[in-house]
Amino acid sequence: MSERKVLNKYYPPDFDPAKIPKLKLPKDRQYVVRLMAPFNMRCKTCGEYIYKGKKFNARKETVQNEVYLGLPIFRFYIKCTRCLAEITFKTDPENTDYTMEHGATRNFQAEKLLEEEEKRMQKEREEEELNNPMKVLENRTKDSKLEMEVLENLQELKELNQRQANVDFEAMLKQYKEYEEEQKRKEQEEDEQEMKAMLEQAQNRRLLVDSDSDEEPAKSNTKPVAKTKPTDILQEDPQPQSKKLKTESWERSVGKLNTKSQLAGLVTVKKQKPGPALANGTENQGTAANTGSFPTATGTTSSLGLLGAYSDSEDSASD
Repeated sequence: MSERKVLNKYYPPDFDPAKIPKLKLPKDRQYVVRLMAPFNMRCKTCGEYIYKGKKFNARKETVQNEVYLGLPIFRFYIKCTRCLAEITFKTDPENTDYTMEHGATRNFQAEKLLEEEEKRMQKEREEEELNNPMKVLENRTKDSKLEMEVLENLQELKELNQRQANVDFEAMLKQYKEYEEEQKRKEQEEDEQEMKAMLEQAQNRRLLVDSDSDEEPAKSNTKPVAKTKPTDILQEDPQPQSKKLKTESWERSVGKLNTKSQLAGLVTVKKQKPGPALANGTENQGTAANTGSFPTATGTTSSLGLLGAYSDSEDSASD
């Protein structure tokens, strides 16, 4: 049974590789490759910006009749992402870069051209100085004159600015230093005021705490003494404070009804009956005395007064 993966192929003894027909392909044939934009560019047709690093499916071909030191130069074809216009650029092995050929403009191309021009002029100057020593002296004198002119122009510009501005930098610095010192002084004063206010508040709090602590023992001393005997409660006034106030207001408006001093004249005291001989005389004298001594009391007293007198008479009778 033969092997599935054949590594060694069989070549017959009469095999001649020169007899194999070669595939003839055109020299300017194109390949499809995947690449990224080598620089920033802008499409000439629609103005779309294509940034460096954007990927494209490009067609690649070899440029005919263009070689640099035996290295071929390749051309690439891409399409604009917006208008599908064809853009071409090719390699530049001399400067290790790419050059724009058709369909777009390279951004920052002016700066690159200026740098190239400066390099070219510098190279030509060096070549001239190598072959002509007098040229070296001329170039040095030109450089010194140019440097002197630049310094003079710079000095003139400084003087012109000073005339127009009239700015004293030393005074500005001095003023700024004074302003900084003033700000620092104000900050210190504000800090001191805050500290004083905080200290005053702390002292006031301490005084309040001390006063409260002094008042607490005084209050504790004013408390009533505990009763030692259980019968002491009978000697106290059983009426509450609110009831006393009500009775006082009633007494102010009407008057006391149970006072014996005001209604003493209306009360008759019961006496023992005397003998039959003196009964008529004493009765006449008692009635005359009662009616004569208090004639106005009976006329001025009201029903409430009579009621109070009645209650007093009952109290006296019970006694």
